[in-house]
Amino acid sequence: MPAEWEPHEATWLGWPHELTDWPGKFSPIPWALAEIIRHLAEVERVFLIVEDRAAEMRARAALAKSGVRLEAVSFFRIPTDRGWMRDSGPIGVAASETADLALLHFAFNAWAKYDNYKKDARMAARANRQLKLPLIQPEHKGQRVVLEGGAMDVNGCGTLLTTEECLLSNVQARNPGFTQDDYEEVFRRYLGATNVLWLKRGIAGDDTHGHVDDLARFVNPRTVVTVIEKDRASANYAPLQENLALLRGMKDQDGWPLRVEALPMPKPVYFAGQLLPASYANFYIANKIVLVPTFNDPADRLALNTLAGLFPNREVAPIYCRDLVLGLGAIHCMTQQLPRFYNE
Repeated sequence: MPAEWEPHEATWLGWPHELTDWPGKFSPIPWALAEIIRHLAEVERVFLIVEDRAAEMRARAALAKSGVRLEAVSFFRIPTDRGWMRDSGPIGVAASETADLALLHFAFNAWAKYDNYKKDARMAARANRQLKLPLIQPEHKGQRVVLEGGAMDVNGCGTLLTTEECLLSNVQARNPGFTQDDYEEVFRRYLGATNVLWLKRGIAGDDTHGHVDDLARFVNPRTVVTVIEKDRASANYAPLQENLALLRGMKDQDGWPLRVEALPMPKPVYFAGQLLPASYANFYIANKIVLVPTFNDPADRLALNTLAGLFPNREVAPIYCRDLVLGLGAIHCMTQQLPRFYNE
């Protein structure tokens, strides 16, 4: 699996339609997504999943009003339960030494938490009817492997980040009975990851039970950014300090120590009394640009400046996400990159 900063053919996104994902606050969500697409369509193609023809017409109208280059958007009419492409969408990998592109279609069970997921579980296979790429359904111990894209982050050179809370806990267990060795074999066989770095717990408010993409991310082959909390009274303080200490002792696939950079956490974001998983680590790296969630918080500036320093050759664009994060995810959760063929 190539790193996210490597060239993309396109970005997968799903047009929002599940009202219960944003209870009492759905109306701004299509416009938030349109703003994300406006930026992406300037630098790469967007593959947009819509429910049907009527949904496509609504999406086209909203995108046109938002100034999106519609000629850069390809529509896929596929029914879905939700639109979190990072977790239910296909994962692009190099299928051979000649670098032919293939898609991994992991099983999906809505984070082992929700009942409505069967449409999402079929989405990758249905999308591939248009692309006609090799489609691989990862298996281990005679069963389909359940795995979400947000549960892992790779440097494209053989190192992968994940969390024990997400994959090894009995809470929301994706693959009951799988051990650390089982997951590491899956990562090696299907993602080419020979060096797996296990962090502990994710951030508070994350209903995925510990996705790493709200926590720590590679920004180049040897550098990881990780969120830290300065408020000792916060539920996030101790877990994030523990992860920071672990990262500072970790090494890449060649035995070199990681460079570790810190991102702040915004002040806690609540809606209707619910703590939401607001994190600057949920950024998305596209061709020539990095889309960064912001929350109308003083720490926005520090997060943007930090990431701008780490991506000197990319534009760093803020995307307002206080509305979007009510869905318990932000920019990275909504996107999934389709890599460009290596041999081009």
